[in-house]
Amino acid sequence: MSAYLELLDWRRRVAELFLALRERTADAATLAWFRAEKDALFRHHPQSPIPKEERPSFQGLPYWPFDADARVTAGFTPVEKEEPPNGTPEIAFSRIGTLTFTLKGASHTLPAFWIAGYAGGLFVPFKDATSGHETYGGGRYLLDTIKSADLGSNLDANTVTLDFNYAYHPSCAYDPVWVCPLAPPDSRLPIPVHAGEQSL
Repeated sequence: MSAYLELLDWRRRVAELFLALRERTADAATLAWFRAEKDALFRHHPQSPIPKEERPSFQGLPYWPFDADARVTAGFTPVEKEEPPNGTPEIAFSRIGTLTFTLKGASHTLPAFWIAGYAGGLFVPFKDATSGHETYGGGRYLLDTIKSADLGSNLDANTVTLDFNYAYHPSCAYDPVWVCPLAPPDSRLPIPVHAGEQSL
């Protein structure tokens, strides 16, 4: 099979997984279902970011347990003037606003980016106090809507749903053959976020 068709199928399956997720209740059972489906894709799909030689022994990704408080509603404040794209030419993105939310009893902010290029997509990477030892040093992703990794928004309230239970590593965390946009310095939370995916 063509590698392009494999990649097309991978993206379709990931998009369908997030579509099904958005139709389910945000609870521990849904998270367990999602993780099992994701692990199956990582184990069997030819475009899995897990190196091919490691897939036969792959038993699933390590995750922190479900945390109901890790799902937050973030208010979106657009930037007054959109910045020019930064990052590599292959994966450039522009800061379009700020997401403000409460997590672990404190107010936090993360930049919201828009991926440049055809179609674009909302992109929210982050680092936290686990980065580099419990999670990938380059950070994790909360949203990457170009891949349909999106948990919903409310246009009337100008809010975006963030759920750290679904925080995941970029593909380059598993295999350096992948090129990934990483969290900029201001995309850092000062606390450890023990939710979502852990390092292998």
